[in-house]
Amino acid sequence: MSPQNTPSRISAGARIRELRLAQGRAQAEMAHAAGISPAYLNLIEHDRRSLTAPVRARLAEVLGTTEEELEAGREESLLAGLRVAVAAAPDNIAVEAGRMAEFATRMPGWAGLVVALTQQADGLERRLAGLSDRMTRNPYLLDTLHEVLSAVTSLRSTASILVQEPEMTPDWRARFHGNLDQDSRRLSVTAQALVAYLESFEQDAALLPPQEEFEAWIAEGRPAEGPATDAARDLARDWSEIEAADRAALPDERLVGAEGADPMRLAVQQDKPLDLVLRRLAGIEPDSGLLICDGAGGVIFRRPARGMGAFRAGDPCAMLPIFEALAQPGAPVERLIETETGQRLRALAIARRLPAASIAAPVLSRAVMLMRPVAEEDGPAIPVGPTCRICPRSDCPGRRVASILQR
Repeated sequence: MSPQNTPSRISAGARIRELRLAQGRAQAEMAHAAGISPAYLNLIEHDRRSLTAPVRARLAEVLGTTEEELEAGREESLLAGLRVAVAAAPDNIAVEAGRMAEFATRMPGWAGLVVALTQQADGLERRLAGLSDRMTRNPYLLDTLHEVLSAVTSLRSTASILVQEPEMTPDWRARFHGNLDQDSRRLSVTAQALVAYLESFEQDAALLPPQEEFEAWIAEGRPAEGPATDAARDLARDWSEIEAADRAALPDERLVGAEGADPMRLAVQQDKPLDLVLRRLAGIEPDSGLLICDGAGGVIFRRPARGMGAFRAGDPCAMLPIFEALAQPGAPVERLIETETGQRLRALAIARRLPAASIAAPVLSRAVMLMRPVAEEDGPAIPVGPTCRICPRSDCPGRRVASILQR
C-alpha cells in the first residue's frame, strides 16, 4: 500500500480541535481547564506535539468524551510514523512497505518502537544539521575563532623572535615579554569565551537564530511575552505589520466561508492580488502551510502544513514550486508535491516584483506559496525534501550540497 493510498483518518489533534469548536470553547479556556498552556494546546491541535496519556485523559474529561474517542486517530498516526521510517531507511534495506498496515495491526508494540527510534534519529539528525549549519555560518563563532588564531599566531611569532635573537638588548627583550603577556591574556580570555559559547550549544534556546526563534514563537501560538531576542522581536513586529496590512486590504468579513476555496477564483472574485489571497487563506486555514521568500530565495516566513515535518535549519528545498515562480514573476505555479515522508500537498505559488524606491534603485521580487494537505490524489508529484544537508534523496536534480548523513 503506497503512502498516498493509505486510508486517511482524522488525527487526535484535529479531533480535539473539532470537538472544541463544536462546543464553542476558546482555546485558552479549554487549555486552562485541562491544566496546560494555550500554546501547548495549539501545537497538539495542529499535530505538532504528541498527545501524552495524562494530557489525553484531562482533555477527554474537559471535552466530555472518552480517551478512546480522542485516540481514534492513533492508527493513522502510527502509519504516518512508519512511512517516515520507510523514507529514512538505508538504500540497502528492502522494506515491505505494502505490509505496513499489517505490521502496525499485528504488532503495534514493535511498530511503535520503530516509530519512536525513527523520531529519535530524526531529532538527532535535525540537531546535527542545526549545529553544522550554525558552526559554519555563526558570525560570533567565526569572529571568536579568528581572534583565537590571531592570538596564537602572534604568540608564536613573538616566541620565535626571542629564540632566534639571543643577543637582543634588555629593553627590546622586555618589550617582547610584555607582548607575550598581553597576547597570552587575550588568548586566555577569548578561549574561555569560546568554551562558554560552545557549552551553551547544549541549550536549545541558545541554538535558535532569529528566524527560527520567530518561527517557534508563531508555532507556539504567539505567546504574549514574545520572542526572547531583539532580532526575533523585530521579525515578529514586521510580520504583524504585514498581517495587519493584509487584513485591511482583504477584511475577514470578505473571507467568510472561503476556507478551502480556489485561490485564483477567489482573487478574481475579490479583485485582489493572488499573493495577498494566498497569505490571507493561510491565516484562516490552520491546516495549510505558508512559505514566503525574497528574490534571492531567502526565507521571510514559513509555517509547515498539517502533517508536514517542521522546516529544518538551512536553505529550503530547491524543488519547491516557489522557486519556479520566482523565475517567472506574475505567473501562478501550481504543483502536486510529495515530501520525503510520502505526504502529498497541493502547492500554489506566485512571485511579484516590488515597486522600486527610485529609478536608480533595484527592482526586488517576493514570492508566496500556499501548501494544502491532500488526503488522496493520484498522479505524478514533485519529490521535495528538507534542506540538502540532511535530505535522503540522493538523486535529486536540485541538490546543492552533499548530505552530511552517511547511509
